[in-house]
Amino acid sequence: MNIAIVTGASSGMGREFALQLSSFVDVEELWVIARRESALEELKREVAVPVRPICLDLCREESFDAFARLLEQEKPNVKLLVNAAGFGKFGAYHKVSLTDESRMIDLNCKALVLMTRLTLPYMTACSHILQLDSLSAFQPVPYITTYGATKAFVLSYSRAMNRELKSRGIRMMAMNPGWVKTEFFDHAFQTNGDGEVRYFDRLYEAKAVVAVGLKDLYHSKKDYSVPGLPVKLQVFLVKLVPHSIVMNIWLKQQKKEKNNIGLTTK
Repeated sequence: MNIAIVTGASSGMGREFALQLSSFVDVEELWVIARRESALEELKREVAVPVRPICLDLCREESFDAFARLLEQEKPNVKLLVNAAGFGKFGAYHKVSLTDESRMIDLNCKALVLMTRLTLPYMTACSHILQLDSLSAFQPVPYITTYGATKAFVLSYSRAMNRELKSRGIRMMAMNPGWVKTEFFDHAFQTNGDGEVRYFDRLYEAKAVVAVGLKDLYHSKKDYSVPGLPVKLQVFLVKLVPHSIVMNIWLKQQKKEKNNIGLTTK
């Protein structure tokens, strides 16, 4: 049975990947993974292929054991894996609890690696893996410190793994969008009470960003994708300018508000 797997599928970018992937890959079933079972069940009415909701918390060790058992039981041919689960927190480091710091690392890095490694034995030539990353992967980002660092890990891991998997005919790509209007901000703003992060230069819609990511995954040889010309330009510039200057510019921008109204659903 040919399947696709999407983590973080209950909302935001993960949900949008679930909605769009049938235009790029032909599968018999879509496995959607997240904590909120009710949100996963809703996808059954919206996705063009049969959906199997799998309720797992990828910050818990037992979830990977359960996923491994399911793969062993079903022995699917995984044509596409999208690791979209993740979250971030804005604000000064001391406002972010140690629990949240640990969960960010566990979900954004550890879970991504474990889901990739557990799935790879069930993938064959011409299969694809998309790791949802971030523009913050390319530079240190004060007041989004740990989240940005986890995304730097994802970029490095994805590009290196793509080279290793080349001999198997499997392609891995990181997707590095800028600011996208999703439920991400509901969590991120919880620790941003003093407005340490308040300047959002451009906001993109999830539907458009996901379409670009899937197109690049299937119709290019890129090992990372940057949706949007302005974001591409920013990535180019941060490679040329010393990161000390990049951080100074970032901190200066945060002294004024831009596009920060209505970003949360709460």
